[in-house]
Amino acid sequence: MEESTSREKVLKSIRNSLLGKTPNPYSEVDTDSKIFTDLDDSLALNFAQEFTDLGGKFIYCEDEDDLKNVLYQFIQSEDLQPLYCRETELKNMLLDMDVSFIEEESELKNIKSALTGCEFLIARFGSVLVSSASNTGRRANFFAEKHLVVAYASQLVPEIKDALIGMREKYNGKLPSMITQITGASRTADIEKTLVLGMHGPKEIYVFFVDDIIE
Repeated sequence: MEESTSREKVLKSIRNSLLGKTPNPYSEVDTDSKIFTDLDDSLALNFAQEFTDLGGKFIYCEDEDDLKNVLYQFIQSEDLQPLYCRETELKNMLLDMDVSFIEEESELKNIKSALTGCEFLIARFGSVLVSSASNTGRRANFFAEKHLVVAYASQLVPEIKDALIGMREKYNGKLPSMITQITGASRTADIEKTLVLGMHGPKEIYVFFVDDIIE
């Protein structure tokens, strides 16, 4: 019996295709080997290079005291007060430095700079991993023109998979509802390939990298 509609012909074709088995034309492809070569230099050096290549600003701090000094001088020179900050340890540090900050979410649309921590740093891509599990929440990473991140050498991992393994361990297998990988300043380009910074997030991102690993 001839098919009555084009729709039935299409559905019959799909059914026949699903019933048949198509041989894999790429059976010889090695899917077990690593995609990337091993990182040659230190993880910190790889991260700093990739991060700065993407327009980020990497600022090395020897320890917590150095972090306070460097961060204070930076905030004063850039006239960033008040900062948006909601993370307890960072707020305490700002109080010690006599730096003003705001933490009300209702002020998010008016902020020009935000200070946050992070979950991990990914050396391969120079990326900063943040999540909704922090007191900062979901939105602060996108509203500020300048995003200041305090990170530690102990948070540095080689690859994305290592960061995700670390997240599962940190949160006992229950991942936060949002995990974001920030790779450089926010950027986009129009049809004429004109690059625009800060379209979907900060125009500038800074990592204050604290060396907390004693060798």
